Amino acid sequence: MPEHEPAKASLLFLTTQPRPISDYLPLIEAARALRRIGDIVAVGALSEANRRALAERGVRSLSLQGGASAALKAGLAECRDAWVILQDPAPGYSASDYPALLQPLVNREADAVYGVRFHRTSGDRLLATSPAFSDAALSLLTSAITDLRLSDLTTGMRAFRTDLLRAMPISASGEGLDVELAIKLAAQLFRFHEVPIHVEAEAARPTLREQLDRAATLVRYALLTNDADGLHEGYTTLLRMEEGAPRYNAWLGRKLARHLGQRVLEVGAGIGTITRQIAPGRELVVALEMDRFYYDRLVNLFAGLPQVRPLLSGVERADWERLAEEDFDSVLLSNVLEHIADDREALSNFRRVLRPGGRLVCLVPALPALFGSMDSAVGHFRRYSKAALTGLFEGCGFRVQALESLNVLGIPGWFINGRLLQRRGVPPLQLRAYDLVSPLVARVEERLKPSVGMSLLIVGEAG
Repeated sequence: MPEHEPAKASLLFLTTQPRPISDYLPLIEAARALRRIGDIVAVGALSEANRRALAERGVRSLSLQGGASAALKAGLAECRDAWVILQDPAPGYSASDYPALLQPLVNREADAVYGVRFHRTSGDRLLATSPAFSDAALSLLTSAITDLRLSDLTTGMRAFRTDLLRAMPISASGEGLDVELAIKLAAQLFRFHEVPIHVEAEAARPTLREQLDRAATLVRYALLTNDADGLHEGYTTLLRMEEGAPRYNAWLGRKLARHLGQRVLEVGAGIGTITRQIAPGRELVVALEMDRFYYDRLVNLFAGLPQVRPLLSGVERADWERLAEEDFDSVLLSNVLEHIADDREALSNFRRVLRPGGRLVCLVPALPALFGSMDSAVGHFRRYSKAALTGLFEGCGFRVQALESLNVLGIPGWFINGRLLQRRGVPPLQLRAYDLVSPLVARVEERLKPSVGMSLLIVGEAG
């Protein structure tokens, strides 16, 4: 695309219910006059007569009966522009709102933009469209669960980055698509924006089936399946650890940060829990992450923190020669080394990127006898003994400066959950209970220096 040509948005009509062609035509004709509108596509319950009428106006259409997610996927395949407007072909919407809807995307201020519906009264005043009680309750509950504040979750006019939607697995077959999109976008920390749009009348009330579809989707993705895309089992545990144990994470961050310098390579940053603790005051934190799901979350999370630079790469494929040019004085791995198949080769690569005298700081799970189902769920290859960990560091050219056991209180819980009960995630109630006592546990451990714990913290100096 020539540089002077503005990026455009595809207009995608989605409907699972038959609509008269008169609902489409005003939006299509007005959209054609807007410079930001490119492809126009219609997918869903379309009669042959409607498809012919749309084709006469240059609109590509697909008649599809597979539900909302199938229609969305098929429609996105036909959209070739940078952004896409998802439009419900219901009466009352106006294409004159498209420029305002797209502006936050054009300005790169948002990844998803929702149109909040207003209607004009007989007194020529604009009032927010009053949603049905069920939709209002659904919006409030979704916001409470996802920490996402959307005034009009079920609006029929939304705009997104096209690549964002293409990469997101979607499975809702009915009206639950609204809820599924919001929950999955929120889980990835994508940026939301709302703009007012003007409709000619109050929104139609949802049917009982539509209400049930949305409620079932909310239960499925927000209450039963914590992993937003259903592909990362370990995400549930990571998210629970971040949200359920803030005091513990803050203490752990302070514990790790005291061993770090100004230029840090954090290997396996995950969802950024420790990154947030160590980043303030640092000159540079390169957050290395191999999983695209987590990497996207890191990019969004640290968009306003220039000293944090997420980098998408696995340890085995990292450009260590290029990373060595960053002059790191510290490499940090917080519960990561146990995920690496060849930990010895990994330590040799970390030594290559450290300046002389630089530090390798590792927090790893301890006590091989504790290895169980929860270790398997998050991809652990091993748990370490003190002797094995010391031998590994010294064999790779590091002088061990510190080695201590942490979190003795966590041993019984991990053993019961992972070995006896064969659970694959930490129960949230247990995490919250532990987090309440973790400040006291931390103070006791700082004073008593226990010889055993669920984790080991080791600090090695590069020779």
